[in-house]
Amino acid sequence: MEEKIAIIGLFVRDITSANAVNELLHKYADKIVGRMGIPYRDESLNIISVIIKASGDEIAALSGSLGRIPGVTVKAMQTPL
Repeated sequence: MEEKIAIIGLFVRDITSANAVNELLHKYADKIVGRMGIPYRDESLNIISVIIKASGDEIAALSGSLGRIPGVTVKAMQTPL
C-alpha cells in the first residue's frame, strides 16, 4: 500500500485523557517521524502535532482512534510521497 506523510493535530482539553493518547501513539511509534507537544496552561489546553509516515488506512485508523478519546479533538492532513 502507498505510504503517505501526514500531520495529525490534537487538542487535548481533558488532561485525564493524556494516558490514552500516549498509549495509542506508542502503538504507532514505528510510524511516527516526530511529535511536538505544547501545554497551553492559560487555556487549560494541550496541543500536540504528530508527523507520521504510513498508509492512508493506518493514518485514518490512528486519527479516528484518537478522535474517539473523550476530551480530544483531532484533524489530519496527508499527502502522497
